[in-house]
Amino acid sequence: MQVISAQFITSNTDYLKCPPDKFPEFAFIGRSNVGKSSLINSITFHKKLAKTSQTPGKTQLINHFLINDNWYLVDLPGYGYAQVSKEKRKEFEKMILDYLINRKSLTCLFLLVDLRLKPQPVDIAFMERMAEEQIPFYLVFTKADKLSQKQVDDNFKHYQDFLLQSWEALPRLFITSAEKHQGREEILASIQELIDSSPYKSRKS
Repeated sequence: MQVISAQFITSNTDYLKCPPDKFPEFAFIGRSNVGKSSLINSITFHKKLAKTSQTPGKTQLINHFLINDNWYLVDLPGYGYAQVSKEKRKEFEKMILDYLINRKSLTCLFLLVDLRLKPQPVDIAFMERMAEEQIPFYLVFTKADKLSQKQVDDNFKHYQDFLLQSWEALPRLFITSAEKHQGREEILASIQELIDSSPYKSRKS
């Protein structure tokens, strides 16, 4: 897939106010500071499409970007905020889960985890919640460029082995680097495959 156009459409705190569900949607989410905005900009080849920041938690809304006039890339707030109040954290969690559970055109969730870290309880808990809600997701490992190839291979295998202790099968896995655009083509190809089989493909107007 070639990204010909990428256009910001709207930001919301309520899934009911999101754009009409005539296009398949692919949402990106991860723990704060996982490199989500940088990866989105790498995937789309638009350096400023998603706002990046040195401060975790920059994304606090449901952001819709229309890609190639036929699918939405959705930038979701991160989870696991450490620097916000409990009340605010609950608001974010409700906003995110309401969207993920109720948005009919959500085709797949790309769940980002930092490949440099061992499996984090907050990430594992989020994966388990997605499985409980039967929300399809792919697992995207970020920041591979910060590691040697041996570290990448070792950490990747460790994560797989850890998940297989409690999961019968693993979701599709990607190793990425926003800096080097690693994994970009594979992610876009997976999105194209899902678009081709999506019931929303024929609802364009």
